[in-house]
Amino acid sequence: MPDSKSNIRHSKSPDLGALGEEFVTQWLRDRGYQILQQQWHCRWGELDVVAGLPSTDRSSLALLAFVEVKTRSRGNWDAHGALAITAQKQSKLWKTAECFLAEHPEFTEVPCRFDVALVHCRKQAARSSGTRSSGNSTHVSNQASKTFSYQLTLLDYIPDAFTL
Repeated sequence: MPDSKSNIRHSKSPDLGALGEEFVTQWLRDRGYQILQQQWHCRWGELDVVAGLPSTDRSSLALLAFVEVKTRSRGNWDAHGALAITAQKQSKLWKTAECFLAEHPEFTEVPCRFDVALVHCRKQAARSSGTRSSGNSTHVSNQASKTFSYQLTLLDYIPDAFTL
């Protein structure tokens, strides 16, 4: 699986979507989830994050979450990404999740849900390199240019955001 962090560091203008996805994966890890896949593709589309929540005895998964991450900056038109989760997008995610489960039959008996993470990204003048995190917010420096850094904030995490 490619390391999306390395793509972020080497780009002069990082992919804000990838920054948001990496931020959400760390947020999920901090809450006990195992990140099973990032940017998983099939003919129907992409799953941003596939995360498993271990059972209490940690011998199996209690839940499989397909997480759609929407990263937006100032002046967005779609309620920080929430309005981008249309019925058509939901159907596409459903089909993509079915492809994922067909390719990974070990997860077919695990309860699944679709979550949505809404992330706000604000560009700032860089003060230091690296990443600092506190709660639902983190500061990410663009390692290549050292000109700008980004403040990421998890505006909302919506578990079981939709069902089909």
